Amino acid sequence: MGSFWFLKWVLFVGLLGSLVEGIGVNWGTMASHKLPPKTVVQMLKDNGIQKVKLFDADQNTMTALAGSGLEVMVAIPNDQLSAMNVYDRAKEWVKRNVTRYNFNGGVNIKYVAVGNEPFLKSYNGSFMNTTFPALQNIQNALNEAGVGDSVKATVPLNADVYGSPDNNNYPSFGRFRSDISDLMTQIVQFMNKNNAPFTVNIYPFLSLYGNDDFPFNYAFFDGATPIVDSGTGIQYTNVFDANFDTLVSSLKAAGYGNMNILIGEVGWPTDGDKNANVGNAIRFYNGLLPRLAGNVGTPLRPGHIEVYLFSLLDEDAKSIAPGNFERHWGIFGFDGKPKFPMDLSGQNQNKFLVGAQNVQYLAPKWCVFNPNAKDLSKLADNIDYACTFSDCTALGYGSSCNNLDANGNASYAFNMYYQVQNQDDYACNFQGLAMVTTQNASQGTCNFITEIPSSSTSTGPTLMCLVLLVVSTFLLL
Repeated sequence: MGSFWFLKWVLFVGLLGSLVEGIGVNWGTMASHKLPPKTVVQMLKDNGIQKVKLFDADQNTMTALAGSGLEVMVAIPNDQLSAMNVYDRAKEWVKRNVTRYNFNGGVNIKYVAVGNEPFLKSYNGSFMNTTFPALQNIQNALNEAGVGDSVKATVPLNADVYGSPDNNNYPSFGRFRSDISDLMTQIVQFMNKNNAPFTVNIYPFLSLYGNDDFPFNYAFFDGATPIVDSGTGIQYTNVFDANFDTLVSSLKAAGYGNMNILIGEVGWPTDGDKNANVGNAIRFYNGLLPRLAGNVGTPLRPGHIEVYLFSLLDEDAKSIAPGNFERHWGIFGFDGKPKFPMDLSGQNQNKFLVGAQNVQYLAPKWCVFNPNAKDLSKLADNIDYACTFSDCTALGYGSSCNNLDANGNASYAFNMYYQVQNQDDYACNFQGLAMVTTQNASQGTCNFITEIPSSSTSTGPTLMCLVLLVVSTFLLL
C-alpha cells in the first residue's frame, strides 16, 4: 500500500511539472502601491508558476527571488542602453545584477532582457544606435564572467519589427521592417551565435483595438473563418499563429529560419476598452493555454513554445499613451486577487488561482461626491485633477465604470485619488465637493477600491504623490 501511494504521488508531481512547462509570467511594478516582493514570489510558487520576466533588476525583488528556484529574466530599461555602450559599465551591470546572485540559494537567472521594445515606431529611432552595442557588451560581459553558457542576452521586441507587404499580406512573405532590416540581421546573427533566443511580444488584442474592421474571432483560437496563405496554401484561423509565422518567415529570409523564438509577452486586458473584459480574457486564455500544454506550436514552427503571459498584476501607474487598457493586463488585480478562473495547466479545468496571502488593506472607507455640495461650477476641474494623479481608466468608453451617472463619475475619481494618497483626510475635500463615507460605493461592475499599504519598494511613487498633494493643496481646499 505504501508503494502504491508513493507511485501515485510521483505521478501527480510529474504530471504537474509537465503541464506548466514553458509558461512564465511578466512581473511589472509600475504601481502606486506595490505588493511586498516576498508576497508576490509566494503567490507565484503557490500557483506552480516557474518562470518570471522582470523589467529591471530591483534589489528588493531579487532578494525575494533568492532561493525560490524560479527561473528569472532580468532587464535593462531602455533609458540605460546608452550607458551599456561602454563595456566597463556593462561589466559592472552584470557583476551587480547577475553574478552577484550566482550562488547556491541565489537567483536562477536565465536571461537578460536588453531594453524593452526599443524599435517601436513611436520611439522615432531613439534607441536605434544604442541597442545592438548594449546587447553585444552585455553578452560579452556575461561570457567574460563565466556565466554566458547559462545566461543569455536577448532583446524583447514588438511585433512591429516585421511584417508582410500590402500586396502579399500573408505569413510566408514576412520580412523585417525595411528601415531596420540590416540592424535586425546583425542582432539576429549575434544572438544566434551565442545561442540566445529571439524574443517577441505578440498581442492579438491590439489587432482589435481601434480597428472595427478586423475579424473579431480571428483574435482568439476558436470560430474564425480560415485565411489561406497564397504562398504556402496554409490555412490560418487566428492572428497569433499568423503573426508568429510572419516572424518565422522573416528569420528565414535573414538566413536564420531555425532560430529559437521566445514569446516575451502575450495576454488579454480586462478593462479600459470595449474589448478589454473578463469574458474575452477567459476566451483568449482558454484557447492559448491548451495549445501551449499540447505543444501544438504554429504551422511553420510546430512544437514547444516558451511563453511569458502578460501580465501578473495590474499596474495603475503605467503610461496610458497606447490606451487605457495598459493598466489592466494582470491575471491578478493590483492586490493579488485573481480576476477570473483559469487553468495554467492548459486542461481548461478553470478555477480561481491562488491569490496573494495575508494582504493588508487600508481602512474600509471611501471618498465620494458630497450630495450637499452647493457650488458645482468647479466639479469638472476637480474630477480632472483627481484623474490626473490617479487611475480613472475604468471610466472610459466600454469600461467597467462607463455606466455611472455624473455623480458616480465624480465619486469614482475622488475615491481613486483618495486611495492613492493613502486615505489622507486632506485628499477628500475637493473644494467641498467630496466627503468620506464608510459605506462601500461600488456599483454593479464598477469596483470602488480600498488601497493596500505601500510596501517599502513603492516609496518613490508615494512620495511623489505626497509632494503633488502639498503643492496643489490650494486646489483642493
